[in-house]
Parts: sequence; C-alpha cells; structure tokens
Amino acid sequence: MRKLSCLLLLIVFFSCLDSEDSSQNKELSVEAMEVVPRLNLEQANKLAQLPLDCIQTEYPNKLNQVIGGDTDLKSPQELHPAFYGCFDWHSAVHGHWSLVSLLKQFPQLANREVVIDMLMENMSEEHIKTEVAYFYGKHNATYERTYGWAWLLKLAEELHTWEDTNAEVLEQNLKPLTDLIVGKYLEFLPKLNYPIRVGEHPNTAFGLSFAYDYAKAVGHQELASLIEKRAKDFYSNDKGCPLSWEPSGFDFLSPCLEEAALMKRVLEQEEFKTWMSDFLPQLKDTSFEIQVGKVSDRTDGKLVHLDGVNFSRAWSLNKIAEDLPQYSHLKNLANKHINYSLPNIVGDSYEGGHWLGSFAIFALNSVSRD
Repeated sequence: MRKLSCLLLLIVFFSCLDSEDSSQNKELSVEAMEVVPRLNLEQANKLAQLPLDCIQTEYPNKLNQVIGGDTDLKSPQELHPAFYGCFDWHSAVHGHWSLVSLLKQFPQLANREVVIDMLMENMSEEHIKTEVAYFYGKHNATYERTYGWAWLLKLAEELHTWEDTNAEVLEQNLKPLTDLIVGKYLEFLPKLNYPIRVGEHPNTAFGLSFAYDYAKAVGHQELASLIEKRAKDFYSNDKGCPLSWEPSGFDFLSPCLEEAALMKRVLEQEEFKTWMSDFLPQLKDTSFEIQVGKVSDRTDGKLVHLDGVNFSRAWSLNKIAEDLPQYSHLKNLANKHINYSLPNIVGDSYEGGHWLGSFAIFALNSVSRD
C-alpha cells in the first residue's frame, strides 16, 4: 500500500512538472507573439501626410535621365508634370498610389478633398500625355525599367479596383501611360535571358509580381500568361536560396523572398509547396527566424533602405503564408518586421519619408484581416 502511495505521489509530482513546463512554454509562446499591426484611420492620416508633403515638391530631385542635348535640360516639372515630386519619378508614382490606396480604404480620410484635387491636378489628361511623350524620347525607352513600370501598374490596379467616380476619371487619364508600360513589359520580357536578382530597383521578381497583380486585376491575359512563362523560365529550377546572405547593405528588397512571393502567384498550390521545399526549406520550420534589417542612420538615403527591406520582407512573407497553414508562422515574423520599422517613418527625414510610406502601406495591406 505504501509503495502504491509513493507511486501516486510521483505521478502527481511529475504531472505538476509537466503542467508547469507546458505553462512556461505557453507563456514563452505568447511573449514571442508580435502585436498584429493594423492600418487604422489615425495611422492612415499620418501616412497620407508623407506623400502629401512631396508629390508637389519639386526639389530636391534625382532625374536619372540621359541628356541628349540642350533641349533635354528642363525642370523636373516640365519633364514630368504628373510625377515630378518625391525626389524621383518612381517615388512620385507610388506616392500617388499611397494616396489612392488610403482614400479607397478610408473614405473619411482627413483632407480628402485636398487629396483628390492634388491627384486630379497632377494626373490630368494633358500631364499624362506629356509623361507618355517622354518615353518616346530617343534616350528614354528603358526609363524606370522595371521598378517604376511596376509601381505605375500598381497605381493603375488600385484605381481600377476603387469604386469611385474620381477613380474612373483618374484611371482613364492614366490609361495611355498604363498601356505604354504594358507594351514595354510585353516587348522586354521575351528578350530578358536572365533574371536580375539584386535587392534594389531592377529586381526582376518584384517587377513581375506587381505587373502580374495588375494583369490579373484587369483581366489582361496576354501579360499574365507571359509573366507566368517567364517566371517559370527564370526560377523553376532554383534551389537553396542563400537567405543568410541577406540583406546587403543597401537592400530594400529581399531577392529570395521576392522570388518566392512571385512563384506563389504563378504556381498551383501543390506545385508551389514542392518548389518551396527545395528553394527555402527552412521556412517550413515553425521556429524559423530571420533578423530584421537594422538601420544605423536614417538621414542616409541608402542606409535607410533597410527599413524598406523590413516592409518588403513582410509583404512577401505574408504572401507566402496566404492560404497555406504550414507557413502561417511566417505571419508573426512579418509582423515583427513591420513593427520594427513602422514607428520610424512618420516625421522621418526626406531621405526616407519620400518613399517609405508607400512600403509601409503595402506591407500593412498584406496583413491578414483574420
């Protein structure tokens, strides 16, 4: 009887230990969970101020143009009457996207009428005609390939999916430039023999992802089919992407994660899971971790790119996890990246403020509404 009592005491003792361990593990798990970042009206008003402060601010400006003669020496606003602000052309484009995205999500956005007036003024029919003409200049055929092209199509997609009479006018005004950029993709992609795998503007996977989103949204089957083909040509056989090499010092995109997010778009689900098992097998591990990109000086226009890499990693991780329960743990990692950089962009120096708001909004838009 005494032996039986001792045995029962031991069982109770070890059960308590197991229970205590489980409780501690649960607490650790809760502590490890990031606050889920949500885009609300207060935050939207703060983020809207970033493009509002720059889409009609002409200087400083990085034109990034080839000068063919004296006639090319014009002011930014003369050359690009629609997209002359925010330091450079592509930042001006996605600054406009930011405002459209926020208006679409928050009809009660502060200064709504001011925002709409600015969009209408910049993206007038005449201004877009001048933007189109620029691309027909002798030295401008490859201008903003493909980063600026991608953001232009993202802007067109946002207008197309916004049920608003102002959006209809703006989409129609933008259409000649949208059609021009679509044509440039259709012309360029068959000639590209190798993908560009850098962590900055020319990254092919990023450029294809945004263009694909546009093609699917508007039903442009030719563009969608070409992107599906080229993505598979470029990336189907990739294995063991060196994620540990990232980020480079100036990256604002993750070459590995952008590629994975593109393939998530173009492959069937089972194909994608098989491909990911070879490409980034470590992402299936629920304990997978990757440290955020750390910024040492936010007044440095290049070093502040690492805030961008945190936002773009987040939207890529959320895309990978979309509808795939085995990758759902990546959503918490995405939240960690957003939460690190989000507090730093409002009131930031112009070096980051002219573009990081767009990255933050797109990352926040990628967060699951569950």
